[in-house]
Amino acid sequence: MNNTIEILKNARKQKGITLKELSQKSGVSLGTVNKLFSGGIASVKVSTAQKLAGVLGVSLAGAESQPKKHGAVNPFGFVKCAALTNEVRVADVAFNTRTTIELMRVAYKKGVSLAVFPELNLSSYTAGDLLMHDCIVDASLNAVKEVAEASKGLNMLVFVGIPFRHFSRLYNCAVAICNGEILAIIPKKNLPNYNEFSERRFFCEAEDEIFYVDLFGKKVPFGYKIILQNSLMPEMKVACEICEDLWVPDSPSVSHALTGATIIANLSTSNETTGKAEHRRQMVAMHSSKCLCGYVYASSGKGESTADVVCGGHDIITEAGRFIAESKPFSDGIAIADIDCSYLEYERSKKFKYKSQAKEYIYVSFALSNEFFKLERRFTPSPFVPEDEQLRALRCESVLEIQAQALKRRIEHINAGKLVLGVSGGLDSTLAMLVCERALKLAGKKPQDLVAITMPCFGTSKRTYNNALILSRELKCTFLEISIKESVLKHFEDIGHDVSVHNVVYENSQARERTQVLMDYANRVNGLVIGTGDMSENALGWATYNGDHMSMYSVNAGVPKTLVKAIVINEGIKRGGVLGAALMDIADTPISPELMPAKDGEQTQPTEDFVGPYILNDFYMYHLLKHGFSPSKVFYIAIHTFKDIYNLQTIYKWLNSFVRRFFTQQFKRSCQPDGVKV
Repeated sequence: MNNTIEILKNARKQKGITLKELSQKSGVSLGTVNKLFSGGIASVKVSTAQKLAGVLGVSLAGAESQPKKHGAVNPFGFVKCAALTNEVRVADVAFNTRTTIELMRVAYKKGVSLAVFPELNLSSYTAGDLLMHDCIVDASLNAVKEVAEASKGLNMLVFVGIPFRHFSRLYNCAVAICNGEILAIIPKKNLPNYNEFSERRFFCEAEDEIFYVDLFGKKVPFGYKIILQNSLMPEMKVACEICEDLWVPDSPSVSHALTGATIIANLSTSNETTGKAEHRRQMVAMHSSKCLCGYVYASSGKGESTADVVCGGHDIITEAGRFIAESKPFSDGIAIADIDCSYLEYERSKKFKYKSQAKEYIYVSFALSNEFFKLERRFTPSPFVPEDEQLRALRCESVLEIQAQALKRRIEHINAGKLVLGVSGGLDSTLAMLVCERALKLAGKKPQDLVAITMPCFGTSKRTYNNALILSRELKCTFLEISIKESVLKHFEDIGHDVSVHNVVYENSQARERTQVLMDYANRVNGLVIGTGDMSENALGWATYNGDHMSMYSVNAGVPKTLVKAIVINEGIKRGGVLGAALMDIADTPISPELMPAKDGEQTQPTEDFVGPYILNDFYMYHLLKHGFSPSKVFYIAIHTFKDIYNLQTIYKWLNSFVRRFFTQQFKRSCQPDGVKV
């Protein structure tokens, strides 16, 4: 009956019906429904299954013949999180509870696994002295019970805010709830008592100890040093802080993160004043950056406005400093995003070498399946190249300046008289020429101190040859043309290679001959041979060992191919005229090593036919190396990102090629020349 249960689960998810509603409509007891959909039972009676299927509107015919689903948890570490601002009425707990439950169900239908509501959202934050009144305190506690009951079957970790009395003291608290169970009560550590805030009038600061309180017949931990961990996805570790806790120098979330929490929930009431929204954004982004965490910030909104404050419901979700979702002040009050907990764990393994405070914390376990998770997060197809036009121009200028400054320092350090560069009229040598031009200017040298050498052979095309001539002329460098055809033919004769056999010997002999010419000419003029190979080619091993693989300083080694192209285009736009037109034409020329014979002056060896589209290779490289993703996870997000451009087979083919090349070609990277890290 496993397949029957899977069909029922999928149907319920799509229909967005709660377990309680399903029980009422089908006549099946709530206990049976809970066990069935939580995995507590492995089979179900045919009559029971048919009742549930009737309510869900699905057919169970042929269920047993359907393929079984493997793995109930998404293996890639994504958690769909929501910062939610419910509408409130001051001190109207019943109304606030109703809007909280309604919004919680909206989040459930959107597939949310973690929902964070604002500070004191069940009582309202601006209730003043009423917050201390038994009516509000008791009603808020009963509201928690009502929210917990409504959360059954929603498969979601929820944080709501209430005033809570403990040891005759009142605390500003967040309550963590999951599938009907109250997991923890977390009090606010830092209380604002300045300007429009006067929380010390009502509340006490959280103490460092953790206590257990009796709540509806169960012992529940009470304290701020609590981390909630999903037993079905261990990397989902959630801790909580409340509003002012973020703004103080020693935020509790710092120790939360150092003790393992990958997601921080913040229940907040941050009022709107001129300029505060941007400051709030900066605070959240910087905090999640230094703590390497996902940060879910939910702030009070409509209805809290009273006396001298107005709240805008500014909800923010960030991941390691990057904004991944936001509802602007005075908008709808819903921000939903997929936080990648596995990536955060990977980054921390590299950077977190600090002492944790684990012995002061307790871990509370909960079970939350995300088997129905649907990735909605957007990944840019070109992660190295900003999509915004202005940011792209700034990035291109910044990279070019970094390269030039590095080369200038190398020129000065070794007292090089000339720069020697092999120019092909392709993207990489063009960027290297632009770097050399700028570096010579920074070093106080003449443009003629760059010796640009073009070395035509069997595969040189008219287009690239002409562009190399134009670049050299427009940049006013010293230009030399040295044909290597005769040298290569003599070399073939010497080693007994048949010139009609166009194999790796045929190709690599040309690359190595060019490198020999450049090295020997540089020795003659006290010059420095500038390498042109870029980061993408290095990753793929797309270079001839001891050929174009070798130079005396490799200025493009830290620049991926997609960014090389963007820089050349940016310079073409800036420069204009004949030079600008040549740069734009070079960017538009199909990438090729031009080592196979040209046909009618046209190239016959497009690189991307052999190693795959560079937009895919750079995407793979970025996520494999920067984010530490497994190849299967890269495949998963690549399908999501490129579904409208490449089919699944193409994405898989070139990912497989990239991974194979990356590992087998390490020997080339192990002995390549110095190059600046960009």
